[in-house]
Amino acid sequence: MATRNETFEVPNADHAWSIVSDLNKLVPCVPGAKVVSADSPSSVKAEIDVKMGSMGMKFSGPVTIESADAGSKTVKIKANTRESAGQSNATGDVTISVGDGSGKVDAVANVSGKAASMGEGTVVAVLTQLVKQFTANLAKA
Repeated sequence: MATRNETFEVPNADHAWSIVSDLNKLVPCVPGAKVVSADSPSSVKAEIDVKMGSMGMKFSGPVTIESADAGSKTVKIKANTRESAGQSNATGDVTISVGDGSGKVDAVANVSGKAASMGEGTVVAVLTQLVKQFTANLAKA
């Protein structure tokens, strides 16, 4: 299990909320990720290309908003993905909150199978890079 917490600048909390509360807008902020199909703003099938060490892996699966509180501008997201070759699984629980001036991302990732064999250090490094690039993209969106 890898955990990453990151804070970032939020120039406009209402605009940021419109992005984090809609997976069709949020998923493309994640480096290497795209929405494959969307059932609604809170339920999509997504795909992400991840480089782990010297290996590139493509994960896909459902991503859902489990809860969204417009008052506190906090959203809880669950991702449950499988590698296209079927040798690895990755699940993620991400909580994002945005306010005036700043935002916070708490991400917990669980990786199993071939991806886990890369070692916890590699998994943490990949998650750290994804979260940092994601928050930079979100701040610019």
